[in-house]
Amino acid sequence: MSDATRLQVGQEAPDFTLPTADGSSVTLSDYRGQRVVVYFYPAAMTPGCTTQACDFRDSLPALQSAGVQVIGVSPDTPEKLAAFAEKEGLNFPLAGDPEKTVLTAWGAFGEKKNYGRVIQGVIRSTVVVDAEGKVEHALYNVKATGHVARLRKTLGLD
Repeated sequence: MSDATRLQVGQEAPDFTLPTADGSSVTLSDYRGQRVVVYFYPAAMTPGCTTQACDFRDSLPALQSAGVQVIGVSPDTPEKLAAFAEKEGLNFPLAGDPEKTVLTAWGAFGEKKNYGRVIQGVIRSTVVVDAEGKVEHALYNVKATGHVARLRKTLGLD
């Protein structure tokens, strides 16, 4: 995947509206005036994605007290996301992007290496959007384990 398709710091974050686990929808521009972490993960109910989601769940009070909201995006259906949210007690919006249009627009879908092979897939990514809707941080190919702790340091919360 080329860096040209990735979001760059300072650029406008592409707006989106996606269906969520609770049957409603989430729209990025509704969060104007707040910082938002939009994180992209390959699949609900898998070990790495569960670890990452639970880390966000456990860090949400600290993030929200610093004025930071969290939205998780994967190619899963809202039904699968609802089961994931219920099973893990997730307390932030999980949005489904089965057509991968938002994943692609945000540089979180494309070529990646998996066990030495190049495949098309979701690139585990985290983008922090500032209160004006611009990209503050764009982190690609992040690791599921320990990522939220590193992100909290990046945001100056620890």
